Parts: sequence; C-alpha cells; structure tokens
Amino acid sequence: MVNDKNTKVHFFILLVVLAVFIWSVIKPAGYLTWAMEVAPAVVGLTIVIAIYNKFRLTTLSYIIIAILAIIMFVGGHYTYSRVPLFDWVKDVFNFNRNHYDRFGHLIKGLFAIVIREILLRKTPLSQGSWLFGIVTSISLSIAALYEIIEWLVSKITKGGKAAKDFLGTQGSIWDTQWDMSLALVGTILALLIFSKLHDSQLKNLSYKKYSNGKKN
Repeated sequence: MVNDKNTKVHFFILLVVLAVFIWSVIKPAGYLTWAMEVAPAVVGLTIVIAIYNKFRLTTLSYIIIAILAIIMFVGGHYTYSRVPLFDWVKDVFNFNRNHYDRFGHLIKGLFAIVIREILLRKTPLSQGSWLFGIVTSISLSIAALYEIIEWLVSKITKGGKAAKDFLGTQGSIWDTQWDMSLALVGTILALLIFSKLHDSQLKNLSYKKYSNGKKN
C-alpha cells in the first residue's frame, strides 16, 4: 500500500492548484490568451490525476508539477508580460521589461526531475552522466517544442493581440533564445540541487524499490 500520509499531502497540493486555477479564470486579461497559456497545465494535470493510482510519482515531482501549473495560471490570468509583482521588480531595478516570462522558463527547468523519475522507473537507465545528459536533452527538446508551438500560434492567428500576449516577446528579437537558454540553465540547476533528494524519495516508495539507482 502507498503511504496514506503522502496521499493526503498530494490531495492538499491538488487543492492548492485548483484554488489558483479558479482564481485564474475569474476576469483574466483576456479569455483567449488565458486558454492558450493554461492549456498545457490543464492537460498535464488531467493526465497526472488520471494515472494517479496506476503510476504514482514522488511528492517532489508533484510539488514541481504544482509549481509549474501555478506559474502558468498566474501568467494566463495577467499575461506573462503584465504580472504585477514583476512590474514592481522592473520599476525598482530599472529593467527594460517584465521578466516573469523568463523567470517562468527558468523554473520550468524543474520539470527535469519529473522526466528523471519517469526514466528511472520505466527504463533500464540508472543514476550517472548518461541519465543527466538524456534528461537535459529531453528538457531542452520540450523547451524548443514549446517555442515552435508559440510560433505556430502566431502564424495561425496572424499575430493578433491574443497571440502577441501569448508570445510575450516584449520587443526582444532574442526572446526565443533567452527562453530556451533559461530552461537549459534551470534544468541543470534542478538536477544538481534536487537529484539526491529525489533519489531518497524514490527509495522510500513502498511500491517501487531501488538499490544504487537500479530497480530490483
């Protein structure tokens, strides 16, 4: 049986995410932009909830998924270029743009831990340089795919206001490169900082035992 205490923690995390989602949908800056921004989070959360009893992740992975979903919900509510806290930071430090979008891409590097968990539990890979490299490559590929989706949305909508808010380039011709670079940096930092904690949680899973990163 899975630790009942963990189940309660996971349920609490879900309630927090749902609360932010409800707040996000109330009078957003624009409903079309909101839908485009939050769609990936809604799809991801739906999958995670649907497979919860069949493939339960570590609490660390659920916390990361919750953080990423909340970032998207906040960005969807205000649009990434108009999040008030980062407008305040912009004014205080005399930045030339609202950096919530770039902060979001940096934090999205945390998803590397979720990728790491799936690979460790579903493939013969074990801890080491190969795992680090493959997780980093997948994470960067996802970041690149997201940029391609943004470009396609812009083309399909012919650069309308909703598309411009969705892209959130704020006039930077290097916005795509910045986004992918920050996702790469976030991925490397996440793996360096959280891998040991992640390994300890994997070892404590009552339904999946590990020894030196290998499944027994």
